[in-house]
Amino acid sequence: MLMILPGVGAFGDGMRNLKELGLAQPFIEKVKSGTPTLGICLGMHLLFTESEEFGRHRGLDLLHGRVVKLPSNLRVPHMGWNQLHTKQTNGFTKGMQDCCFVYFVHSYYVEPLSHGIVLATTDYEIEFPAIVHEENIWATQFHPEKSQYVGERLLDNFARLSWPL
Repeated sequence: MLMILPGVGAFGDGMRNLKELGLAQPFIEKVKSGTPTLGICLGMHLLFTESEEFGRHRGLDLLHGRVVKLPSNLRVPHMGWNQLHTKQTNGFTKGMQDCCFVYFVHSYYVEPLSHGIVLATTDYEIEFPAIVHEENIWATQFHPEKSQYVGERLLDNFARLSWPL
């Protein structure tokens, strides 16, 4: 079994919905039991410890770090195609070329406590994580479902993951 935490919307609303629907704790337990999990955009954010989006909100705390707003001098939301810059590879990024383009729509980004979990970054005047991985968790700031063949390749890689990587 694989789990995907998709996302469009605001962090606080997303966490509130997960809690009110009784999904937050079972989700955390499944991830902690080793279920391969993919977070996409807001889904990536929700995996982290906390967010400053529209106030301070506690996340699922499965990945350590925080979600912060893009600098005020940048146009937000950051919307469009940007290049990925590979920092490290694994089975999730198999077949992905450095500097390929993927599609972003967001106003916030993650600041992980450990940069060792960053598989790829992108630049939007500042460099920030675009793909992270820790144990059985992978997450993308961009939308693979909107990123044509690159996104299709990543989703296919995720579906084919075998243990150990």
